[in-house]
Amino acid sequence: MKLKLETPTIAMKQQFIDYIKEWKQNNEKVVPSSSDPQENTYEVWLEKTYAKSKKETCPPDLVPADMYFLLDDDKLIGMIQIRHSLNDYLFNFGGHIGYGVRPSERGKGHAKLMLKLALDKCKDLKMNKILVTCDKDNPASAKTILANGGILENEVSEKDKIIQRYWINC
Repeated sequence: MKLKLETPTIAMKQQFIDYIKEWKQNNEKVVPSSSDPQENTYEVWLEKTYAKSKKETCPPDLVPADMYFLLDDDKLIGMIQIRHSLNDYLFNFGGHIGYGVRPSERGKGHAKLMLKLALDKCKDLKMNKILVTCDKDNPASAKTILANGGILENEVSEKDKIIQRYWINC
């Protein structure tokens, strides 16, 4: 097993379809939300994802961000998004990084590795201090963040949930 982060390509369409299908069959909201194609085809989702990666083409209400697939050979295990900066919402609730692991692959250390690999990419982007958040009722995600050097700053309320805000120095 050789897990690696890769930028999504058109050739990865079927892996993406299978990944999203598993989330939907589990009746879960796809995480990070930017991974959810909603009603879009993979091609449209991919085009929008590429557009978000550059300041010049990023929609004005978003921040530039890179999306990566965590792959084990041809199986899409998880997705992670690195946001290059923070707007007010991301500073308070979303953070620099959002990630999710397909339901059948949870509890195997994939999120921990995926976050570690993403933090290496943050270093390449000259990002020194990374905010990663999770719902308080998601202890697995908190454990992942802590294992990667996260330091809990505080907890904030967002609608009906409590968000934990962790900082990681790269």
